[in-house]
Amino acid sequence: MKKYKLGFDIWGLLLFLIIMVPNFIWFAVPAPNDVLRAESVTEAVDIIASICQVLMVIALCIFVNRKSCKLRITPLVIAVIICCLLYFVSWISYYAGIVNTVIILGLTVFPCLAFIFFAVDRKNMMALVLISIFTICHLIYGVANFIIDSTLPPTKLLQTHEFSSQIVQQIGALILK
Repeated sequence: MKKYKLGFDIWGLLLFLIIMVPNFIWFAVPAPNDVLRAESVTEAVDIIASICQVLMVIALCIFVNRKSCKLRITPLVIAVIICCLLYFVSWISYYAGIVNTVIILGLTVFPCLAFIFFAVDRKNMMALVLISIFTICHLIYGVANFIIDSTLPPTKLLQTHEFSSQIVQQIGALILK
């Protein structure tokens, strides 16, 4: 905690809002072939992801590393920008009716990578821990709900849910240590 001071990093909030713009649009205007509105099979993971998402935004915005420099164009910031652009391309493709593994992974991985690169650039390891947990949960959600063949028998889907619950339990145990 000695490395951090309480402050306000407007860039962390701005990144979050930029990442959320397509989500706000999606809430208001459903996409054709909108598989993302299906009921989730990873409810416990989703709850942990939501909690970590709120906490990671708070950590990105209010915990400022004393050794971080003023935001400037660095390879990590360029990576953040590229991830945001690829995320927007994924959303545009999704709204164009393209729903496949590449698009689902684009919607899942690129925003997480943008947050990871930003946290590393800002030397915000507190946020990085939360972002890492969020990323794992978000990936489990995307893969279990939209990539694994939905024609699997219910027992296979149940095993996927049990697998994700086991991962959540292990993550929880690591956090509590």
